[in-house]
Amino acid sequence: MLKSTKTRAEEKFAATQKKHDQVMKKKEKDRQKELEHTASLRALRLAKEAVDKEAADAAAAEKAAAAAEKAAGKRKKVAVGSK
Repeated sequence: MLKSTKTRAEEKFAATQKKHDQVMKKKEKDRQKELEHTASLRALRLAKEAVDKEAADAAAAEKAAAAAEKAAGKRKKVAVGSK
């Protein structure tokens, strides 16, 4: 039995639509995967920046404490020397 031209065209169109839908689903899946990867990299970067900031703050506080201790030591020497 021969299929009509209209039926063959409809079948071809349906096959094309199915393939298009599959391609679009794959693109969306790949896009979502890329977004998740980018989000994880951003989270890692932000965590590293926070740790680096804490370390820098601790080093600055330690340096300030050492400077204050050194200045206090000089004041004592000056006070002792003036007696």
